[in-house]
Amino acid sequence: MNTAYQGEHLLPGHLGQFFIILSFSSALFSAISYYFATTETNKLDTSWQWMGRIGYFVNAISVIGIGSCLFYIIYNHFFEYHYAWEHSSKTLPVYYIISSFWEGQEGSFWLWCFWQGVLGNILIWRAKSWEKPVMTIIALSQTLLASMLLGVEVFGARIGSSPFVLLRQAMDGPIFTRPEYLSYIKDGNGLNPLLQNYWMVIHPPTLFLGFASMVVPFAYAAAGLWQKRYKEWIQPAISYSLFAVMVLGTGVVMGSLWAYESLNFGGFWAWDPVENAAFIPWLTLVGALHVMIVYKNTGHSYFTATFLTLISFVLVLYASFLTRSGILGDTSVHAFTDLGMFWHLVVDAAVFALLMIVLLVARFKEMPISKKEEETYSREFWMFVGAVFLALSCLQLVVVTSIPVWNAMFKTSIAPPTNPVTLYNVFQAGFAVVVTLLAGVTQFLKYKKTDNTRFYITTVIYLIVSALLTGVIIYVTGVYKLRIVFSLVMFGAIYSVMANAKVLGEAFKGKIKLAGSAVAHIGFGLIMIGALIAAGTSKVISDNTNGDDYGAEFAKGNNPKENIMLYKFQPIKMGDYTVTYSGDSSAAPNHYFKVDYKRVDASGKAVEQFTLYPNSQSNPKMGLVSSPATKHYLFHDLYTHISMAPQEAFGPADDTTGHSAADDDKNYNAPIAKEVSVGDTIPFRDGIIVLESLNKNAHVENIPLSSSDIAVGADLKVISHGRTYEAMPVYLIKNGSVFDFARKVDDAGLKLRFTKIIPDKNKVEITVYDQPESKRPYIVMRAIEFPYINFLWSGTVIMVIGFLLSIFRRNKELKTI
Repeated sequence: MNTAYQGEHLLPGHLGQFFIILSFSSALFSAISYYFATTETNKLDTSWQWMGRIGYFVNAISVIGIGSCLFYIIYNHFFEYHYAWEHSSKTLPVYYIISSFWEGQEGSFWLWCFWQGVLGNILIWRAKSWEKPVMTIIALSQTLLASMLLGVEVFGARIGSSPFVLLRQAMDGPIFTRPEYLSYIKDGNGLNPLLQNYWMVIHPPTLFLGFASMVVPFAYAAAGLWQKRYKEWIQPAISYSLFAVMVLGTGVVMGSLWAYESLNFGGFWAWDPVENAAFIPWLTLVGALHVMIVYKNTGHSYFTATFLTLISFVLVLYASFLTRSGILGDTSVHAFTDLGMFWHLVVDAAVFALLMIVLLVARFKEMPISKKEEETYSREFWMFVGAVFLALSCLQLVVVTSIPVWNAMFKTSIAPPTNPVTLYNVFQAGFAVVVTLLAGVTQFLKYKKTDNTRFYITTVIYLIVSALLTGVIIYVTGVYKLRIVFSLVMFGAIYSVMANAKVLGEAFKGKIKLAGSAVAHIGFGLIMIGALIAAGTSKVISDNTNGDDYGAEFAKGNNPKENIMLYKFQPIKMGDYTVTYSGDSSAAPNHYFKVDYKRVDASGKAVEQFTLYPNSQSNPKMGLVSSPATKHYLFHDLYTHISMAPQEAFGPADDTTGHSAADDDKNYNAPIAKEVSVGDTIPFRDGIIVLESLNKNAHVENIPLSSSDIAVGADLKVISHGRTYEAMPVYLIKNGSVFDFARKVDDAGLKLRFTKIIPDKNKVEITVYDQPESKRPYIVMRAIEFPYINFLWSGTVIMVIGFLLSIFRRNKELKTI
């Protein structure tokens, strides 16, 4: 094979691979150095500590170097690199080039490494006496992550997958025998159309910051057991757990926003295994956070706090295995494909699971145990119960999501649930009832012991008021029509909001330290209220009353009864609206469909008008990929999604100059010839055609006329569905032969020919070709109303604010220790 390849840019790839090797070796060096710094008891521990710091700093620089080289390759469209060719293209704007950076596994692993590198350097600066044991764990995690990018073979086994592999190394084909093979590669494969959304620019960085931050509480808990500092790790771990829960929760909700705005399952959460994989560790760390607070205040539940903190990061690694090993390929719509890293991912999760087990077993007998039982009427007891229910919720998600794993491990063939959404909704709603009620009840309890009489009076009053308010809300919104468990969730969420609002009121009176948890719980309650109403009472308003089925292929992924067909400029009544498909525009690679909405009152007066621009791509691999457009109201959203459009909508416009192709007439009904004078009107199905004048000085492009030639144009005005168009077909006599040049008015579904001059009648003949509906531009669209969904989004913002307030409070407490 000729290896003198032309036009390749090898330097950034070689430099990037150098940084990968440097990042792995420096992280390993840092981990070893910090280990010896932790275990040495003489003066050498200071030297080991400095070497650990230097190693981790070098790792951070090398990770930045990897990212810089990879972005340089993608941004400059060096398609000789497989990663750039596979995930980007020249048509992508810069912000989607950024998205393509982390579309692939290698890019997302880099993102995880980057954030973990940042957090490690912050810990070197702030961890103080915890630096050595904590950074040993962090550096070990960074080593395993960096190994995912190595892409080297050891004893015939490949370790990791490098983003700097050349296209000719990753693929086979005769094209790569040519030195000039790059001249045949005009563009890249492009970014998955579903990921071409602004949320995908910010969602992955947020999500992976959440994943990376989960290792910090794990490191503190492990260091506490390792160093037998059983109680001291709790306080700093609370602050970092709050940060991890805040960021990962925000990342999960951003994923919901992306799903809401980009995917076509008609909502914001589908219990997809990949969604579950990110949600599972969030649940356990929320539980761990509450039990850590219980232990800090009362000395109870140490083992539970430690176990939940440790298992949360192990579940992050398990989630990484689920989404990256290819094992969810048949059950998830957006899991990564297998890159041959199955066992590598298993080892990564197993290392930290084994570390957790060894530490818990080795220190079990020495762990602090409270000799006094918790009071039933104490806050810590019910916070512990709430954490247990969060863990049970997590367990149900793990068991069902992991069905493909159980099948692979035990050689079984257990089928996933036929209706997973209903299964998850019912089970998780049951857990949510308990958790939301406890989020309210615990606010009326004190740590250690509570005045029972006062507790009962306050609780009963708020329960009664919440029940009355719930009754009104579920009746107005229609939630009562759903399963009874969803009404109970609504009751629990409203009760939680009200109870925590009372605490927030007390915070404003001087107990400011209570504000953070109260605000976070209020936000969580609003999220539950918004999600419940929006998902449970969303309504499809694009009812197909004509019985159109759109074909068997369409029915495989869509419900024909929930989709209506709109012909261009033909208004259709849809619920309270009249909708009209009125135009198209393109901004590569998207094609935008202009859909006009109009709502009138009883007298016919327009009370509301707006236009939405849902867009689609005709993707060669995925077919039609659409992103909806949404009209946002204060109390609901109107979601519009293109389900089907003719392929012609994505091609170039027809050329209407000169003769039409012979077979073009097949796209129209039988022609009708009309003899008309200037000023006469020709009716057609969707309007009228008026002969305004005759232009005796007409000309035809690229056809020169002599003095003996005659060219006459018919100046026609077409009025259809309230819109006016102009067209001028031409009648030509040249060198004694007669020609006519048709003109199309595509928006009106017409082709017009000037076919004869009749001088004795002072008339001309206009032949009208009227396009049948089946040949006219059309779209099939689905429209859904999501009521009160803003409670979900606003609740997320409020919850984040609550976490921030709690972080400030806990950091302030740390400074006083």
